[in-house]
Amino acid sequence: MIRVLGIETSCDETAAAVVGDGRHILSNVVASQVDLHRQYGGVFPEVASRQHVLAIVPVIREAMEKAQVGWGDLAAVAVTYGPGLAGSLLVGVNTAKAIAWARGLPLVGINHLEGHIYANWLLTGPEPTPPPSLPTLVLIVSGGHTELVLMRDHGAYWRLGGTLDDAAGEAFDKVARLLGLGYPGGPAIQRAAEGGDPTAFHFPRAHLGGSYDFSFSGLKTAVLRTVQELRQKGHRRFLPVADLAASFQAAVVDILVVKTARAAEAFKVQEVLLAGGVAANALLRSEAQRRIPVPVRIAPPFLCTDNAAMVAAAGYFAYQAGRRAGLDLDVVASARLA
Repeated sequence: MIRVLGIETSCDETAAAVVGDGRHILSNVVASQVDLHRQYGGVFPEVASRQHVLAIVPVIREAMEKAQVGWGDLAAVAVTYGPGLAGSLLVGVNTAKAIAWARGLPLVGINHLEGHIYANWLLTGPEPTPPPSLPTLVLIVSGGHTELVLMRDHGAYWRLGGTLDDAAGEAFDKVARLLGLGYPGGPAIQRAAEGGDPTAFHFPRAHLGGSYDFSFSGLKTAVLRTVQELRQKGHRRFLPVADLAASFQAAVVDILVVKTARAAEAFKVQEVLLAGGVAANALLRSEAQRRIPVPVRIAPPFLCTDNAAMVAAAGYFAYQAGRRAGLDLDVVASARLA
């Protein structure tokens, strides 16, 4: 078995994992900073970087112990170099470079979005499942990214479209803050929407002609204006939060599914992959599987959010393809996948 150590510090999770042959999770440790940043209503970059410095060594040590491996059992070290917060990325990249140099291990740099895609290669159930078939269509939806990508082969990506303004996850965070639901916004909106009517408010869907691009700023503004109008009509203390959350969530999911389904038909793929933190949303998962005309593969929610097992999985396939990074590997906060 070829074992790869993965390190992920792109935002506010300090994570390390050991994965075998790109599919078998031997360990997956995540130190979350959610409680730390909740008081700010979002991630505070400087605080995140400092917390990574404190957590990175204990997290890697725990990942190695849980996988029951030593340094000599590893084939390579894979690390996220971008996109993400520069200060956070630096902690992970510099740690990975130090390990690679000290232990004589190959270093593999991984794009964070590529890592999210490879969460779908990881095995989590009692029975082994075949890996995704290529080429495949991937919808990546997270706090900072909404991308529709055609994956032709391992490491070969064609970006069909992406967000022109707010990413889907960012829109969730902003609307959750507007409705007083707290941070992080995705889970908060989902919980509030469970008791709401998704047809109570008809919020706009930005179809943008025939493109595969996304835009959520208009939707966010529509929710804001609706809240303002409701307050002017006397709903200052008791907003219909559940209905607002359900209607907003339905609008986001609808446009994500519509465009992905259209791309799946246009490019005649055999399968669609959902990836990224927003792929943990229950409505998106169910609607994608119901409305997209080909099978939809979605990793379990714990692998949709930031973790290092996905980085190690991507690192395995990159390592097998001969990709190597030098000790001059630097972070790229705005790195693109394709």
